[in-house]
Amino acid sequence: MTARWESEADVLVVGTGVAGLTAALHAQRLGLRVLVVTKGAAEDGNTRWAQGGVAVVLDDRDPSADSVDRHVADTLTAGAGLCDEAAVRGVIGAGPDAVTELIGLGARFDAASDGGGLARTREGGHSAYRVIHAGGDATGAEVSRALLAAGRDGRIAILEHHVAVEALRTPTGAVAGLLVLDPEGGTGLLRAPAVVLATGGAGQLYQATSNPDGATGDGLALALRAGAVVSDLEFVQFHPTVLYSGPADRGRRPLITEAVRGEGAVLIDATGSRVMAGVHPMADLAPRDVVSAAITRRLAEAPGGVDDHVYLDATGLAGPAFRRRFPTVFAACQAVGIDPATDPIPVAPAAHFACGGIVASTHGRTGVVGLYAVGEVARTGLHGANRLASNSLLEGLVTGRRVAEAVAEDRAACLLGGPCAEIDPVLPAEAVADRPVLQRAMSRYAAIGRDAEGLATATTTLDACTVVRPLRTPDLVADAALALVARLSLLAASNRTESRGCHVRHDHPERDDRIWRRSLLTRLDVAGQPILVEQTSLKGVA
Repeated sequence: MTARWESEADVLVVGTGVAGLTAALHAQRLGLRVLVVTKGAAEDGNTRWAQGGVAVVLDDRDPSADSVDRHVADTLTAGAGLCDEAAVRGVIGAGPDAVTELIGLGARFDAASDGGGLARTREGGHSAYRVIHAGGDATGAEVSRALLAAGRDGRIAILEHHVAVEALRTPTGAVAGLLVLDPEGGTGLLRAPAVVLATGGAGQLYQATSNPDGATGDGLALALRAGAVVSDLEFVQFHPTVLYSGPADRGRRPLITEAVRGEGAVLIDATGSRVMAGVHPMADLAPRDVVSAAITRRLAEAPGGVDDHVYLDATGLAGPAFRRRFPTVFAACQAVGIDPATDPIPVAPAAHFACGGIVASTHGRTGVVGLYAVGEVARTGLHGANRLASNSLLEGLVTGRRVAEAVAEDRAACLLGGPCAEIDPVLPAEAVADRPVLQRAMSRYAAIGRDAEGLATATTTLDACTVVRPLRTPDLVADAALALVARLSLLAASNRTESRGCHVRHDHPERDDRIWRRSLLTRLDVAGQPILVEQTSLKGVA
């Protein structure tokens, strides 16, 4: 195959979310030639949709009010026994410095009303008020703005509207760059001995999600085809409160940030009864998997099973204050005719965050030489079986910096491969799914509640709706990625015969620590088929 054009760098960063931009900025400061690749515009990264904030214990707090140890404990509890405690302590412990540096780049967080430092709120699973926020409920947008501004000031090159299709590899298997497609299907070669995947999650596996249209699992699929191992794909976190505007809801739906509950709002059903009463000691601020499952149970118990949403009652919050504190939520409600000051907000769970991903260290190293992964696409051990609210932006800031250091160290130690001029890339042909059929099957059989029969039906449906095609367009790349990620998610969910975190099996409702307090690793075999890796520990994989 002859590419239309070629380029070369020391490191390619795929994605413009918090992890990718942080990695690019630090790599450039370390003297590396950096090229950032994104399938959309630079501003389209997943980060800008994050509402709640950054969970972090800063030095301006009274030590009796909070501590890093408490933040670690809350994260381990939410992760339901599958977190890597060393990874948790490493990321959370590095959080204060990472946030301080972000503020130094120009990020503006909301100040406390009493003038005593930054404002803080509390979200599900947190035992203290430690979540800092910006623009009320526009934290991700502010983080993205600050990082993009710093990148442009530093003149980091960003290649927009180009999809990474395949990793170029040397004869020894080391990464040597990327094959990319432009919107018209034109091909380009990006040669580099290091590729950092920061592509986000795969929320588009489901009919309703908080994720943007670009969250199609492209990075996971690329890494799998390059020989990487993935883990914990059965753990898909559903956000409990996404704005419900009717049974035809599809695609990205507006979030109603958990911080609304942190400020006193409560979940009620159609009769006005509290949904979380007696369910968990933290009630409406229980971890997300608990709240989402409780909502699902309440809907199933409704007379005739006709209810498809519950309500978030924020009417007890002062109207003008609500608008100031949550301007994004208020605007979304107003767009569908809801006034949160007088009307309970209709909400339902929707796919939100992938707790699993490419097996990587907290420095982003994977089992493939020259391939690194950070952010939501990576499985570092921070999240376990369920992510603690607002830990993701923190993770991106910390691991983004660390992966840049790892690339520089590996390059200086001559541990990397290419780029190799003699590599002749081949446009891959992969199983491409009919996306609406895939989304319906995943939403019905592999969402919050699963069982063996449903998972088998979803697998059969997926087999029937896929056709092998050359990946000649960005849409085909995305639909092939969704098909592959769905296959591995169904494989892992079928084999984990227990309920843990955000993986709920109706036919195996109990948590089983004797057998299942371990992660399931999966990869592709030599024929490109998903298989389980016979290994009970992640140590030594990345």
